[in-house]
Amino acid sequence: MYRYILFDLDGTLTDSREGIVRCVRETVQGYGDPVPEEETLLRFIGPPLQDSFMRFCGYSPEKAAEAVERFRLLYEPSGQYENRPAPGMAEVMGRLKEKGYVLALASSKPENLCISICGRFGFTPHLSALVGSPLHGDWKKEDVIREVLRQLGLTERDLPQVLMVGDRKFDVHGARACGVDCAGVEFFGYAPVGELEEAGAVTVAASPKELEEFILSH
Repeated sequence: MYRYILFDLDGTLTDSREGIVRCVRETVQGYGDPVPEEETLLRFIGPPLQDSFMRFCGYSPEKAAEAVERFRLLYEPSGQYENRPAPGMAEVMGRLKEKGYVLALASSKPENLCISICGRFGFTPHLSALVGSPLHGDWKKEDVIREVLRQLGLTERDLPQVLMVGDRKFDVHGARACGVDCAGVEFFGYAPVGELEEAGAVTVAASPKELEEFILSH
């Protein structure tokens, strides 16, 4: 039975499309570079930003790191609030906590933004740990998960009771690297069709209610 539930943020607890896409677009425009098509811009939601700037814009590691800093200058004052929570997700988290589950946030997003967003949308009271990337540098998902496990005081013996919840293959792969299962969610549809299943998600939920039912039955 699962007891510890770790949640991704972008694309899982919230729909962050508007703010992320706008700020990526403006960052690329600031360099005078061609802006990727809308479909490609959506693929910036979820993975570490530096990787995405390298993959989708062809930036060198150095330029991609600089682009992340430029992005954050745009995103922190306003872009982070161009966001909406998954309908009913805070209520699901509340019910799970009441039933004895231990909940935590595991996001590659900068931790200071995770804190402000979770506070804004009412997630914070349900979380026993809230972990994001350090201020300068995007952690990979496995780095974030390992830090959550450390903060919760979990050992290898506890891993079968841990479930990661995320909307992209990066969540599944990061969970697997840490020896834990991952449930995929398709609340906002940012993953290509079949991506989560192919990555090895133990289930794929179309709504917070479906996710809750899976957790309670496993």
